[in-house]
Amino acid sequence: MRVRAILNPRAGVAPGAARRAVERGRSSWGDYAVLPTRAPGHATALAREAVAGGAELVIAVGGDGTVNEVAQGLLGSGVALGVVPVGSGNGLARALRLPLRPAGALAALEAGVRRPIDVGRLNGGLFINVAGTGFDAAVGAAFDRAGQDGCRRGFVGYVRLSLAAIRRYRPPRLVLEANGQRRELRPFIVTFANGPQYGSGAVINPGGKLDDGRLEAVFFEYEGSMARVLVAAPRLFLGGLDKVAAYGRVSGTRVTVTAETPLEVHRDGDPVEASHRIEVELVPQALDVVVPAATARDPDGPLTP
Repeated sequence: MRVRAILNPRAGVAPGAARRAVERGRSSWGDYAVLPTRAPGHATALAREAVAGGAELVIAVGGDGTVNEVAQGLLGSGVALGVVPVGSGNGLARALRLPLRPAGALAALEAGVRRPIDVGRLNGGLFINVAGTGFDAAVGAAFDRAGQDGCRRGFVGYVRLSLAAIRRYRPPRLVLEANGQRRELRPFIVTFANGPQYGSGAVINPGGKLDDGRLEAVFFEYEGSMARVLVAAPRLFLGGLDKVAAYGRVSGTRVTVTAETPLEVHRDGDPVEASHRIEVELVPQALDVVVPAATARDPDGPLTP
């Protein structure tokens, strides 16, 4: 089996250990190579080269941003995506219930099954798991800048930036249109969720499926009270967020958000250009992924069994 692992050497808090584990590969992969990335966007080019070279499985070794870049190079090729999570949030890997240690993830991929999943497009750009605007996009932009400045990445760093930003963040007013509904909101966040969670165990879209032909526009109304936001935040990890009064969710295949002021935006956690208008659409069954067999069978899991 011809397998290529595309490694982001800067991802995570222990990239050296991850690289050593990935370089060992798996015994059944007779034609196996690890390809390090050198710059943003390089993972997409490497994925396309792997497809052209006859790869049957291309593994993204990194965080959600690396997964996004590799997926861009695989769309439409029929070549399956595997994920070895070594990033900060690892939203897609956690949703698919892949082991978080590189060696365990590689073993799960070796014994896994292929399943097609949906993907999303936001203003023409791809996202696999979640995209959005609001507080999470603002923090994501700050997190990205901090990483470029050499600050330590990881969940603790993300939480630290979030706590610093929450005191000064003021949500903009916007209009959300989805599934024939029009809502005027001042939301703390609007998340376009293909999967169930952001990453790090934070479930924003309980029960979300990656292959059901729809996405959810999830919003949390601000209503002038930051205290309401802080009280509800633990429910991301403890469950029951969808029972909070300020929580809203609309399903559909197309969503539009418009605002008078430019909105900060992220796709799979990576910031992109701010815009007055956000257009989101779902592309069903567009990408094959390798998942643990138990994940594929579980009726309560992230895939339709």
